[in-house]
Amino acid sequence: MERRKLTAIDLFCGAGGLSQGFMEAGFEILAANDFDSNAAKTFKLNHPSSRFYDGPIQDISTDAMLEAAGLSSGELDVLIGGPPCQAFSVYNHRRGMHDKRSGLFREYLRMVEGLMPRMVVMENVTGITSVAEGRAVDEIYRSMEKLGFHVEHRVLRAEEFGVPQERRRIFFIGVRDGKRLEWPEPTHFLERDLFSLQSEHKLFVTVADAISDLPELNIKDGVEEAEYDAEPESEYQELMRRRSKVLYNHVAPHLADINLQRLKHIPQGGSWRDIPVELLPAGMKRAKRSDHTKRYGRLHPKGLASTILTKCDLHWGAFIHPTQERSLTVREAARFQSFPDRFRFTGSRVEQFRQVGNAVPPLLAKAVASSVARMLRKTRKQVKELAGAH
Repeated sequence: MERRKLTAIDLFCGAGGLSQGFMEAGFEILAANDFDSNAAKTFKLNHPSSRFYDGPIQDISTDAMLEAAGLSSGELDVLIGGPPCQAFSVYNHRRGMHDKRSGLFREYLRMVEGLMPRMVVMENVTGITSVAEGRAVDEIYRSMEKLGFHVEHRVLRAEEFGVPQERRRIFFIGVRDGKRLEWPEPTHFLERDLFSLQSEHKLFVTVADAISDLPELNIKDGVEEAEYDAEPESEYQELMRRRSKVLYNHVAPHLADINLQRLKHIPQGGSWRDIPVELLPAGMKRAKRSDHTKRYGRLHPKGLASTILTKCDLHWGAFIHPTQERSLTVREAARFQSFPDRFRFTGSRVEQFRQVGNAVPPLLAKAVASSVARMLRKTRKQVKELAGAH
């Protein structure tokens, strides 16, 4: 019997950003894998119907993964995943192919060969194209094409798909026995670009659009499970709150007294440049005005959030709340990543931030998934029509 839902398996799934987006686009996530035990707990909590394989992917056979999904080779609709990207990240100054993490994309390719899905979606940081003169990209293309896949890659901007954050990710999409791919078209734009666009297009989702409805907090205020205390103020907030009865992970991190003093001098949209020199960290007192552009940044309510990293640390970027004297909570970071409020992160606060920062924004994943779904359904229809003709 043919499944009504399209099927997917998620490798290197982390907390489950890709899975969340694909699920929202109508896919059934049959199975998933990650070696990170903390991220695995979060994934299992939020995707209880998916079969989960803990541990290194090197220890999992393709036969075991097929058995977990209840499929035979060639029956899976799409294999998705994001091999660990730290080796390719511009934030890793020692990045390169010598880093053992850089070879994990080959494990993904091993799974492609064993599962032979109808389509493949692999995401990563944009730095994968420049490390070792793009050797990883070349190998991905050669390996996939050898297996009969037509492959393309593009860099997608999360903010163009309704994510309230500046974020760039590279996506590789492969289709088996096909020659044409459909990529998602941007739906959100800067105001100045809207005059020539269609009525269904929208403005970028701003910081205020994303988090203005969340309860106000002082330093160390908040609990892991709380009630909403205000109505949603934007379409985005209504979307994030859909089917959510309580608010998770909204706790203000502790800040040292020196950082509290620094915060007082930073206006909306400001940064370390607004801090008196005597209050700056020692290593930044000699910094050029053109350096560290996002450090100690306070978000502007009418702007986009900066890229959410694995630490929303003041010294790393613009992670100061636009109107409150504190840094971001895990829930606010999750809102900027487009995780719905019903999605709960587990583990320590450090682990929660890491899971959020490592994730693919679900709304970006959903945009890709919707294009993939259209391609798969067209293929299914063509196969049925061909079978009927005979």
